[in-house]
Amino acid sequence: MKFLRPRFLLTLLLFLGAAYLLIAFNLSYSDGSRAGYIQKFSQKGWVCKTYEGELAMTTVPGVAPVLWSFTVQDGQVAAELEKVLGKRVVLHYKEYRYLPTTCFGETDYFVDRIEIQE
Repeated sequence: MKFLRPRFLLTLLLFLGAAYLLIAFNLSYSDGSRAGYIQKFSQKGWVCKTYEGELAMTTVPGVAPVLWSFTVQDGQVAAELEKVLGKRVVLHYKEYRYLPTTCFGETDYFVDRIEIQE
């Protein structure tokens, strides 16, 4: 068939890939907030550098905390998080599922703002 030329197929695949990424990054599966203490926060990756962290969520003192892993893409939010290590914070996040690689982040949870609780 004449319309199934390699150039057409490549263009179609690029368009479909771009459409998939556009949908995956603009439609969040869920969003919400979690409260706890920032236990770990670092920048990771060989090529794609991302900020990864863990939030220790405790309900009652003396009970083992539940650890929640998250990713930060915004450098300004990452700088704020580095300042509040060890303090109680509320992290607002959005969950994006089915991202194609871990180059965008190691988790599905992307923190976009923080609130410090005194």
